[in-house]
Amino acid sequence: MLAPTFWRCEPSWSWTSRPLADHLLWCVLDGRGALELETERRELHPGVCAVFQPGDAPRATHDPHRRLLVFGMHFRTTQQAAPDPRWGEVMDRELLGVLARTSDAAYRRQDALGRHQAELCLEQLIALIWDAVHNPGRRVTDTAVDDIARQLRQDPGRDWTVAEMASKASLSRAQFTRRFVAQLGMSPAQYLIQARIDRAHQLLTESGMTVTETAAALGYTDVPYFSRQYKQRTGRLPSQDR
Repeated sequence: MLAPTFWRCEPSWSWTSRPLADHLLWCVLDGRGALELETERRELHPGVCAVFQPGDAPRATHDPHRRLLVFGMHFRTTQQAAPDPRWGEVMDRELLGVLARTSDAAYRRQDALGRHQAELCLEQLIALIWDAVHNPGRRVTDTAVDDIARQLRQDPGRDWTVAEMASKASLSRAQFTRRFVAQLGMSPAQYLIQARIDRAHQLLTESGMTVTETAAALGYTDVPYFSRQYKQRTGRLPSQDR
């Protein structure tokens, strides 16, 4: 791979590429414009990313009043890296920016570890683009549901309610529950129970906490009830795993 690069396109900028000799990662972080490849065209805004392969000759323009900020890098590989179509929209803009900045900073350290880290970021960016190309239906609400599920796993002992979760996702309770089940395969309540049991198993096997302490830490006021739920999910009593 060559050095990762950020560039804020000049007001008069336009791009007509010669046929590429290698692969090119191209990610829009800010601004508005348009990208063309052969007969295909894509409007550009933050999150739109592409992977071009050797022989591609992309063209692009932008709005000089909303100049493009692009992150990109050239790289060589013997594997199939460019999806078809070449571009997709990465919905997790925060992750996109973190991977771009980390890749750039790591590569510029000019040591073996930095180069390896930059290559790992490149692989993850390509994976995000492939996912965006082949799973284009994800929306902001899907990301919100994923965020809430992550919060449940991070803090399962909290007194969560479905109403609170739905409010965080800006959905009604019914809409939120339907989306949650569609994405994660179980209701929010069942997901929370599983998150609590998973954390309970970790605490019992790694922390030295007692069964009573573990139950209390995870929001259970009834230890026998906690034990029954634990056995239903794991096939063992909490005391057997402690």
